Amino acid sequence: MRAPWRRGPRSLAQRALVVLAALGLTAASLTGCGTTAGDDAGKIALLLPDAKTARYETFDRPMFERRVAELGPYAVLYSNADQDAATQQQQAESALTAGADVLVLDPVDARAAVTIVSAANAAGVPVISYDRLIAGGDIAYYVSFDNEQVGALQASQLVGALEADGRGSAGILVVNGSPTDPNAARFSEGAQSVLDTSDLRVLAEYDTPDWSPDKAQEWVASQLAQHGDEIAGIYAANDGTASGAIAALKAANITPLPLVTGQDAELSAIQRIVSGDQFMTVYKAIKEQAELAAEVAVALLRGEEVTAPLKIDGIPSTLLEPVAVTVGNIMDTVVADGFWSVQDICTPAYADACAAAGIR
Repeated sequence: MRAPWRRGPRSLAQRALVVLAALGLTAASLTGCGTTAGDDAGKIALLLPDAKTARYETFDRPMFERRVAELGPYAVLYSNADQDAATQQQQAESALTAGADVLVLDPVDARAAVTIVSAANAAGVPVISYDRLIAGGDIAYYVSFDNEQVGALQASQLVGALEADGRGSAGILVVNGSPTDPNAARFSEGAQSVLDTSDLRVLAEYDTPDWSPDKAQEWVASQLAQHGDEIAGIYAANDGTASGAIAALKAANITPLPLVTGQDAELSAIQRIVSGDQFMTVYKAIKEQAELAAEVAVALLRGEEVTAPLKIDGIPSTLLEPVAVTVGNIMDTVVADGFWSVQDICTPAYADACAAAGIR
C-alpha cells in the first residue's frame, strides 16, 4: 500500500462538514443506507451501481456482507445507486456523514466518482475501487477481473465457433456496454483485439446506455431490418444486453438464431445456453471478489497494511481470472463452484434440454 490509512481525531460533526464541502451537497440531500448490525466496532460502506445487472443484489452484496460478519462485528452501510451517478454521490455523502470508516465503491460513472473519492480522502477514509476502476483520487485498493481478457474470451469463442461452422467471414453485430463504465471500454478493447485478427465483418456497433437490455433490444431490432440474414453472430458484452438481443431475434422470428455471447453467468443466461438461445457467457468468481474486498476493507478499518500482487496506475490491485462458459462446461464451472446448482438451472421448463446437455 502506498501509505497507511489512519483517520485523525476528527469528530463526526467535523467530518460531516468536510464531506459536505467536498461533495458540494447540503444536509437536506442526505439519503439513507441499509445497515447491518455492529455499528460500534466500525462501519464499512458498500456502494453498488445498479440493480439491472442481476449479480449485484444476488451475489456481490450478500457475499460481501457475509464475509464482513465473519471477520468481526462491523456494520455494513449498503446502497444501490440504480444507475444514477448523482444518487451515488448522495449515498456516499450519507455514508461518510454516518461515520463510515471505509468506502467500497463500484462507480456508476468512473469520472464522476472522483468527487466521492476526494470527499473520502478529505475525511481520512480509504476507498476500495470495486469491479470498476475509478478515474482518479487516492484509491487504497482495486479489485476486479482482467476485463480485457473477458472481452477476448467472448470474441475468441464467437470467432472459433463461426470458423468451425464454415462462417469465418460472416457478419456480426457488436453490442457494447455502457459508455460511462470503464470496464465496458476494456471489454471492447479485448474483443476488438481478437475480431481485428479474424475475417468476421462487423456490420454495426452500439454502446448500450446504462447496460439497458431494452436499449439493446431496440438497437438489434433496428439492425435486423437493415442486415437481416447477414448476421451470423452478436457480440453482446453482458448477459443483460444478450437477453435484449435475443428478444429482438425471437420477435423477428429469426431461425436459426445467430450465436450470441454474454457475461456474468446469470441464471437466465445459463438457462438460455442450455436451451440453445445463447451461445456462451463469462463466469467470474464473484464470491472471491466480494470476499477479498471485504477482507481488505476490514484490514483498512483496523489500520493494517494491505498488499496486492500488482499495481495499476500506482494502486495496489488484484485482477481475478474470468472463465468462458458454454453448454459443454456448465457442470465443470458454475455448478462445480456452487454458483448455480443443477436444481437452479434445470427447472421443469429446461428439464429436457438439461438432460440432452448432460446436466443432471
